Formats: sequence, structure tokens, C-alpha cells
Amino acid sequence: MIELDITLSVADLYDFNLKHAYSRPTSLIASALGAVGIVYGITKPYLLLAIVGAMLLFYLPLNLYISCARRFTLGEAFKAPLHYLLNDDGITVRQGDQENFASWSEVTKAASSGRSLFLYTGAGNASILPRSQMGDRTTAVIALISEHVDPKKVKIRF
Repeated sequence: MIELDITLSVADLYDFNLKHAYSRPTSLIASALGAVGIVYGITKPYLLLAIVGAMLLFYLPLNLYISCARRFTLGEAFKAPLHYLLNDDGITVRQGDQENFASWSEVTKAASSGRSLFLYTGAGNASILPRSQMGDRTTAVIALISEHVDPKKVKIRF
């Protein structure tokens, strides 16, 4: 059994949204086209192409950050810490007087970034576990996830 108290920040939410957005091919293609547009626009003096390329490259990350900051400041869910209890049965999340439980079989995907672990338990539902707040328990959390979640669903890198 592992207990964690997590207080999310704008940076944690932004990290999750970046990871989620750039896991889609359309975002990667748009970024690649933006980078090509910038390089081509600069090497061949074609300023308009460089500007369009910069817009393609920087629009998504900037828009995601603004959206995360807005959601963070307006959302009550981000103000109170989340208490996670991970055990052999699943994941229990408590915040205030609300409690949610998800069994390991409900985890549809476990992924990571350099900053956090993400446990998806539905289309619009994911738990964000920042590595900095897990500290020395990060390895134990990853081991518990790897033990109980189908290996095809685990995309965690150390």
C-alpha cells in the first residue's frame, strides 16, 4: 500500500496536456510543418512562410498553457490536495469529502513524462502523479502499476 498527497500546479497540468496533445499524430505533423516552414521561410527570404510556420509551431503549446492556467485558477478541484491510496485492489483518490475508487482493471493506460506519471481511468479521466511529490516512492508506484496493469497499457519510462 502506497499513500501519496499530491497538490497539482499549473505546470503539472500543462505537462499532462502537452503529453496528451503531442501523442496525437496531427499535433506532431503540425509542429513538423511549422518547423519546416520556419527554416524554409528564413533560408529563402519568405517572411510570410516563416510567420505561418511559427504560428503552427507555437500555437498549440501557448494555447495549452493559457487554457491550463485558466482552468487552474477557476477550478476548485485544483485548490485542495489529492490523497491517493494505491494498493493491490486499485486506486482510491480522496479530496475533501469526495472519494473515488478505480480498480486496476479500469486503468486504460499508464504513461509518463519526465515530470509525472499519468494513470488514465477513462476517456476524460486521468490521475497526475508528479515525480517530485512522489519522491523515493516513485519506483514503488511504478512497480505496483506494472504488477497490476496489462503490460500493453503501460508506457512508463524512468
